[in-house]
Amino acid sequence: MIVKASGGSTLVKPKLYTTASFSSILQAEQQDRFLQLSELSQLVSFFISGSSRIKIAQLISANADFLVSQAANKIFVGGSPLSYLQRPQAAFLSDSVNSQDMLGNSSTKFFDNISSSLFDASESLPPGFKPISVVRYGSDRMKKSLRDLDWFLRYLTYSIIAGDTNILSVNIRGLRELIDNACSSAAVLVALREMRKACLSLFEDNADNQRLVAKYFNTLINEFEASKLGDKIRKRSSKDLQGLRLPQIYSKAGTSIQRFVMKTSLSNNEKQLVIKACYRQIFQRDIAKAYNINFESLESQVITGQLSIKEFIRFLGKSNVYLDQFNKNFVNTRVIELSFRHFLGRGLSSLEEFQRYFGIISKVGLNGLVDSLVNSQEYSDYFGEETVPYLRGLGEEPQESKNWGPQLRLFNYSSACKKIPDFLTLFLDYKSKLSNQHPYGLTNDPLPIQFGAIFPKSTIDLKSKFFFTTRDTRRILVRYGPGIYNQISKPNSRNLRFQVIAPRIFSTKDEKLSIRQITSAIYIRLFGRFVYSEEKLSIMKYEKQFENRAISTQNFIRCLLKSSLFRSLYWNNLYICKAIEYIHIKIIGRPTYSRQEINKYFNIVYQAGYYRMIDSILDSVEYVESFSDFIVPYERYVVPSAVSSRGISPKINNVFLKNLDNYSIKFNSSPLKLNFISVNKKIEQGVTKRRDQDKKFILYSHSNNIEKRQILRAVYRQVFERDLNTFTIGNELVKIENSFINGDLNIKNLIKYLGFSNLYRKEFYDLYPNTKVIELGTKHFLGRAPNNQAEIRYYNQILASRGLKSFVSTIIESSEYSVIFGTMIVPYRRFPTLPAANFSNTEKLYNSLTKQSDMIIIPSF
Repeated sequence: MIVKASGGSTLVKPKLYTTASFSSILQAEQQDRFLQLSELSQLVSFFISGSSRIKIAQLISANADFLVSQAANKIFVGGSPLSYLQRPQAAFLSDSVNSQDMLGNSSTKFFDNISSSLFDASESLPPGFKPISVVRYGSDRMKKSLRDLDWFLRYLTYSIIAGDTNILSVNIRGLRELIDNACSSAAVLVALREMRKACLSLFEDNADNQRLVAKYFNTLINEFEASKLGDKIRKRSSKDLQGLRLPQIYSKAGTSIQRFVMKTSLSNNEKQLVIKACYRQIFQRDIAKAYNINFESLESQVITGQLSIKEFIRFLGKSNVYLDQFNKNFVNTRVIELSFRHFLGRGLSSLEEFQRYFGIISKVGLNGLVDSLVNSQEYSDYFGEETVPYLRGLGEEPQESKNWGPQLRLFNYSSACKKIPDFLTLFLDYKSKLSNQHPYGLTNDPLPIQFGAIFPKSTIDLKSKFFFTTRDTRRILVRYGPGIYNQISKPNSRNLRFQVIAPRIFSTKDEKLSIRQITSAIYIRLFGRFVYSEEKLSIMKYEKQFENRAISTQNFIRCLLKSSLFRSLYWNNLYICKAIEYIHIKIIGRPTYSRQEINKYFNIVYQAGYYRMIDSILDSVEYVESFSDFIVPYERYVVPSAVSSRGISPKINNVFLKNLDNYSIKFNSSPLKLNFISVNKKIEQGVTKRRDQDKKFILYSHSNNIEKRQILRAVYRQVFERDLNTFTIGNELVKIENSFINGDLNIKNLIKYLGFSNLYRKEFYDLYPNTKVIELGTKHFLGRAPNNQAEIRYYNQILASRGLKSFVSTIIESSEYSVIFGTMIVPYRRFPTLPAANFSNTEKLYNSLTKQSDMIIIPSF
């Protein structure tokens, strides 16, 4: 079977034990409420007992080897069992812990009290118990048995510190049947009881600690004596289901979901909790608390018993609230996925199941979909009439591997925010052919080095959707030359050379090339650039040996790859797989074929080190056949995307190939001369002519009345964003206009008085908030948008405390206005094109219609 798709590897925690602190918080979280006083008191008592729990665990750990030896002496005869204990638990204690003090200065008393009186003869031995001979049992089995006894003690201390007996239940239940196959469970039971007696004697001075240890030891023994749990069987049946069985041990280790069942004997407050659980399941939040939305008539019928929980769920699914939240904003495919979560507590299982329900929603709509889910046999089997639907995730029932990722993502609280269908795309990938694309995305391997890459996880953008890869997944590689040589199954073609567009081959046997040129080619090939003079100090000796023909090209490359310079650039700071891919493509001249090849080199690095990996690549058959010991490695294969990006067409005109040798590229060897014209030309690159085409209106001393009226109209267009006539302005601005025409006012004062006018206040102050007034003010008087939030805050203080006139005066009297416009230039748009510091916000401000839009252009700094 070839696996062709994957739903992703969502992080799960199958061993999330319900500790004393976690269980209270989890229950409150599932009910979307704060902790109650009793729960807080329980947490307080648990945290107060933390120091005593740690001391108990330390005391047991300090005496672990002795406790194990006492238990072993009870069940083994004919030797010294303690000599087989390889790693006693006390070895894990820090040196700062004084084991003598941990014994409470009563170690002598403790050992003196260990006698036959410690083992109560009245306690009956389990049936089938027989002492085990050390000699006949064997050394290996003795070591394993003592290791297992020490293991019981370690998990006992874990459970005591965590305050959770579930740790013992999960790890010990079912061991009896397993031990019976190799040893004797009766002997283990006798050993555990012996350890319990010895351990309780450590705490004779503290009755509370003794009761606590006895509680956990009793749980340990009871769980060992109990038979293993049976598997949980999925209730629904289908031909295409996976994972029908779930060991209950995993169910106990998982996070338990609180189930709410409506009973007539419940109080009104408890019934309200059940109703809120319905809201949380269907709407993924408590809408009564979040939005103050209640279905009072339905709630009253549920409380009085006139309406079952099943029918209440049906009404919620058909409500306008559910329609607005989970139907109108989604495509039908995603509506089906969310409906399965809300009403059945799971995701879709197969494409056939999706097609069946897609037909229902297409014919009868959302109400028909809700009816079909609530009326299904699966709903009745799991929830019945009175149980609130719950998420059947990990630990509740067997999970299907084929939709593992989408189902766990569907259970997230944020699943309602995702618009793109998750299950359908995965099911279609299963049906489609094995596509020619890279496992990490849909872009068909955009880079030649990607098998070892690590990309950010994305569950929304389909372009970055993960594609499944197996150990047999291979890249499609393209080689220069005929198509027959593009397959990796022709190793005989490795040493063939083709007279087509291909990299230049540098060889020490080529008499036209100097040794200096070959050395430079090696540096460019390995380092991707020329090596700096300071960097050459560490590799100069290898270069001298190569130039003197003391070492071959292959060994020169070997020395460079093992140098500290190369390792610092392309090994120490990269992920191992990424570094392996870079080195491989530089030496062998192609990307890695598959994961198997990456794994091979990874194992070499892990077992033998970096130098051994370099030797294995350089001494490989492929390298020898392709480059021998005198050719500089070159690029032999590329991925398809690299071919298309470089514009290399597989169909090359034969005439062009024949005349290819006649073409040559000549570079101008004359040095680049920089002058004032060339510098200005480079500065103006990318700047459109629009910057030079804006007309500036300037008032000169010799300007006549016609020119002054043109300037006056330009001022009106700048300040009021339109031409003004007598009918528009009335008599308010006539005096100001006449003073300007008569030469009594310059442009700066004219603009100031226009900003003070009632018309400006009416048009650009009364209708807008202060932030918008500031934006319009900088636009009208400075020809730009606000620079940043600091400038907005500065002008906002002036505007709020001193009013519009002070705001206008501050802008016009600013140094920026004086430097840019002076007293005789009409303000203009200062940043019409890029490059400019504030072009983007100025562009938005000038392109928006002031009267039609009240949007605030907030600088994005």
